[in-house]
Amino acid sequence: MKTTQLAVQTGRRRGLFDLTEACEQFVAGEGDGLLTVFVPHATAAVVVMELGAGSDADLMATLDRLLPRDDRWIHRHGASGHGADHVVPVVAPTSVTIPVVGGRLTLGAWQSIALLDPNPDNASRTVRLAFLGG
Repeated sequence: MKTTQLAVQTGRRRGLFDLTEACEQFVAGEGDGLLTVFVPHATAAVVVMELGAGSDADLMATLDRLLPRDDRWIHRHGASGHGADHVVPVVAPTSVTIPVVGGRLTLGAWQSIALLDPNPDNASRTVRLAFLGG
């Protein structure tokens, strides 16, 4: 298994951070197999979705409706609503697995791989990539 770790600078900005290019470079020339993208954080997730065209804002607005950013949460430290960030992994996964064929990700035409970080308290996130050849 081939692995690497990415440092994603979020700059304390909530939102989606595109990992697709880094994932493409990681599997380039590797043949067939599976790419797993994992975020080892309690307040972040990994998603496969269309980025841009309003989808980013739609996702964040939906999360804020599902998990309001206020002080109703028992888990309270950091920015207002931080307790909601700890519930994000229940609605969005901390890892995704993408088939790789001929060293290329098999994403659909409008799909991208992104780090979902709703938590403005962290300026940097770690993402682990792992490729298992077949």
